[in-house]
Amino acid sequence: MIGFNVAPFTGKEFDYIRQAIEAEHICGDGMFTKKCNEWIEEQTGTAKALLTTSCTHATEMAALLLNIQPGDEVIMPSYTFVSTANAFVLRGAVPVFVDIRPDTMNLDEGLIEAAITERTRAIVPVHYAGVACEMDRIMELAGKHHLAVVEDAAQGVCSFYKGKALGTIGDYGCFSFHETKNFSMGEGGALLIRDKEHIEAAEILREKGTNRSKFFRGQVDKYTWVSQGSSYLPSDMNAAYLWAQLEMAAQITADRMKSWNAYYEQLKPLKEQGKLELPMVPKDCVHNAHMFYVKGKDLAERTALIAYLREAGIQTVFHYVPLHTGEAGQKLGRFCGEDRYTTRESERILRLPMYYGLEEEKVQYVAEKIKEFYER
Repeated sequence: MIGFNVAPFTGKEFDYIRQAIEAEHICGDGMFTKKCNEWIEEQTGTAKALLTTSCTHATEMAALLLNIQPGDEVIMPSYTFVSTANAFVLRGAVPVFVDIRPDTMNLDEGLIEAAITERTRAIVPVHYAGVACEMDRIMELAGKHHLAVVEDAAQGVCSFYKGKALGTIGDYGCFSFHETKNFSMGEGGALLIRDKEHIEAAEILREKGTNRSKFFRGQVDKYTWVSQGSSYLPSDMNAAYLWAQLEMAAQITADRMKSWNAYYEQLKPLKEQGKLELPMVPKDCVHNAHMFYVKGKDLAERTALIAYLREAGIQTVFHYVPLHTGEAGQKLGRFCGEDRYTTRESERILRLPMYYGLEEEKVQYVAEKIKEFYER
């Protein structure tokens, strides 16, 4: 069986976890957490990066830092993971869903302005498959209407838009280091803070509402409870696992890109014959080969293709069920405008096996079986 995902592993993870244990500091903000934070800051240019227990928690932190209140509205795509909406729903806000672009599967920037009301507080672009949304237009709209921007860059680590790292363009950016991502700590994420004036509030929020970070830096002689907060710190053992991969980020990305390019070249003839659609990466974007997907004609064709590949020992998966179609989405949010593409495209898309260390012959085998399916 060729599995859909294999969690990244470099071989150094056990050594680094052992070092964390021997340092007798396995809770949050140990030496490996600091290494990971510094790496993100250096690679992205963000003012501050704070490792968190998940991308979900990073997004919840952003909602808290923006002081999202009950009745506020937040614009986002419906084609995303539930955490994108939940982070704001937990604050009492209403997710306002707009349609996606069928070419990139990203939020359609041309539909955002029509969804803005006097209650709108933020725009949440989701960079699907590590391919950037049209951020210039989104930031222009945010400035015009005095809105915050929270980038859901869960899939966008090491991706760029016009030379800017994803997660650093909006007010806040959120990374994921889940098992299925390019770099993993099992469960984990990071909050990226663009503006220095928001760093202290974020540190306090992440440290259970205390000024503990200032205490460790020697800026205060004791730490106290100073504001609302919770515990968003991951274990330093998790950070140690992640550090082994961030050290090799360039190698991991290059390996994934090799597989991505191989899929594209192998399946390009089906695209040219009009039998399949392949991913599209706009010229201003540098992606990270987070996923490779194909789009069939419709739901029935995708279902048949999944079954055919399963019989050949290949695990493939479809992705999000649009949030506005779910029970919670209908109750807690609303869709603005027409759902022209969100549902239709979600029923056509199929994700192929993609992970660090995926052998070339397996990529070729998957591609051959897809060709075989369409030749029948």
